[in-house]
Amino acid sequence: MASQSLFSSASNPSHQPLAERLRPRSLAEVIGQQHVLGPGMPLRLAFESGRPHSCILWGPPGVGKTTIARLMADAFDAQFISISAVLGGVKDIREAVQQAESARDGLMQQRTIVFVDEVHRFNKSQQDAFLPHVESGLFTFIGATTENPSFEVNSALLSRAAVYVLQSLTTEDLRQIVAKAQDLGAVPGIDDDALERLTAYADGDARRLLNTLETLSITAEQAQIGRISDAWLLQVLGERMRRYDKGGEQFYDTISALHKSVRGSDPDAALYWLVRMLDGGADPRYMARRIVRMAWEDIGLADPRAMQMANDAAATYERLGSPEGELALAQAVIYLAVAPKSNAGYMAYNKARAFVKSDTTRPVPLHLRNAPTQLMKQLDYGRDYRYAHDEEGGFAAGVRYLPDGMDEPGFYQPVPRGLEIKIGQKLEQLRALNEAARPAGGGDVVDSGQ
Repeated sequence: MASQSLFSSASNPSHQPLAERLRPRSLAEVIGQQHVLGPGMPLRLAFESGRPHSCILWGPPGVGKTTIARLMADAFDAQFISISAVLGGVKDIREAVQQAESARDGLMQQRTIVFVDEVHRFNKSQQDAFLPHVESGLFTFIGATTENPSFEVNSALLSRAAVYVLQSLTTEDLRQIVAKAQDLGAVPGIDDDALERLTAYADGDARRLLNTLETLSITAEQAQIGRISDAWLLQVLGERMRRYDKGGEQFYDTISALHKSVRGSDPDAALYWLVRMLDGGADPRYMARRIVRMAWEDIGLADPRAMQMANDAAATYERLGSPEGELALAQAVIYLAVAPKSNAGYMAYNKARAFVKSDTTRPVPLHLRNAPTQLMKQLDYGRDYRYAHDEEGGFAAGVRYLPDGMDEPGFYQPVPRGLEIKIGQKLEQLRALNEAARPAGGGDVVDSGQ
């Protein structure tokens, strides 16, 4: 049968994992990352220079960090030593140093590249252990990290390494990987809708895609399935794929449902949609960013504690990780749902942006200008400016702060909910003081501001 020949030992004599069989052997075989590996791009030029240099490869999982490091070792005929910062320690660093010295002092006088995966997991002293050997040129250091190296890599080590930012693979990149696997006879045919779901599930991660393809291939062989349909894909991987496509319309429908449940003050619904997304594999960091946005957009100054709660939840997740940190996100969502709602600040900002975009560039009134030089003072910059802290109640009644000739725009209109009730009352009091202090014509009490 066709399905038997597809998976026969003759077509896969090595029995290697699919990811290893498809690992690029040259730069030309690398899929994706053309912004750094394409002709004339920085990392390609580094390969072509003949002189390896220390670098940090920063990007999400499964985008080729390890592959690029191995290819660099091949390109320079260098000894390749890999260290996992998750499992390794100073002992592994010492052993790498010894191996590098042996390669340098040996008959071949071979270069060494030391690759540290998840380098952000090493503490400061462990990272510092590389410095003298990088400076002496004993080996070339390549670190891989999924975290921002500005925060996770020591400044001393970072200053000695170029940083290359790698990107998640595109849907087209992932499709190319599937096609290569099919060319090897490693996977059966896949219907278009199944392929679309599969690449969306991979979410830019080649490793996830290849591991999933391998699982599908083994299962298809056992079930004597010659072609993968969307229905069969969901049947086999339904639990892993959960309830929505991370890259498709349902994902955005679900985040929309969460946002609208918070805005609608329904804590149970908000919590349900949050858990649905986390259960479906959504990145908790992405969820944290959306929760912070909800606080600023829909609660605003009606309860400023909501912004603090959202930011604290995001910080807590960064400290604890999953699953403990997800509790902080859940409680932030509950708080936002029950908090008083106001979009007054959001609307005011949008109105101000629209006004400035369509308006002319109005000059700053003289009394509001800074006057650091004598000439500026002679030109009346800052003349008769009234320092609010010296005025009764800390308010210079009657002074206008808008450009001359510009009407009061009324961008910000506080809602009668939460703290904005008091904000509205305060603004009414200040307006009354201004009206009482200004001349009958409505001008500014400061001459230079007329």
